[in-house]
Amino acid sequence: MISIPTISLNEDFVTVFSEEAFPQHVRGGMNLTERIDAQNLRIRTSKAGYESDWHVAGDPTLILVQSGTLRITLRNGKHKDFSAGSMFIAKDYLPNHIPFDTEKHGHSAKVLGNETLLAVHIKLEQI
Repeated sequence: MISIPTISLNEDFVTVFSEEAFPQHVRGGMNLTERIDAQNLRIRTSKAGYESDWHVAGDPTLILVQSGTLRITLRNGKHKDFSAGSMFIAKDYLPNHIPFDTEKHGHSAKVLGNETLLAVHIKLEQI
């Protein structure tokens, strides 16, 4: 089993940190998950000091950090830092009938330190 840090919504549609667990199976000496369908991928760079506005993920996205450090902050002030070699899933997208509430929805992202962030964003099918 592999657990991936995740930005998701709780039952009140508040953005929270959680973990997404993926069972693994031994195949040819490797531990692999089942296939996870993806729509596309993008390669991202963000310069040191970059900071986003508050937002939610448009689609579930697996982010693989290649270099630099990205801090994800929630509305409640909790944050997690992701550096080279780490990954997380952003899936705090809202259903159409829930309007974005600036007090409880979303997360922000900030590049820490002096190194440019290099990351791969893989848009996932619904997980």
